[in-house]
Amino acid sequence: MEKDIYYLVGQNIKKQRKLKGLTQLQLANKTFFSYEFIRKIESKSACRNTFSLDTLSKIALALGVDIRLLFDPLDDDKMA
Repeated sequence: MEKDIYYLVGQNIKKQRKLKGLTQLQLANKTFFSYEFIRKIESKSACRNTFSLDTLSKIALALGVDIRLLFDPLDDDKMA
């Protein structure tokens, strides 16, 4: 089943944040977004209009990754 794009992006942000060894609070501080906003983006219930491309650009910059990485399929969606 295809995942919602907001769920996909949120899970990729969470994955990249953890790979960088950052907490949600640390990422919030680096992006100047609130901890609650980062938590909401990463939640499994992230809803439409939660974030914009500008927001994703700032998060990708703070994580040191290309924004396109945030749209990669999740591991459980990849075919072998």
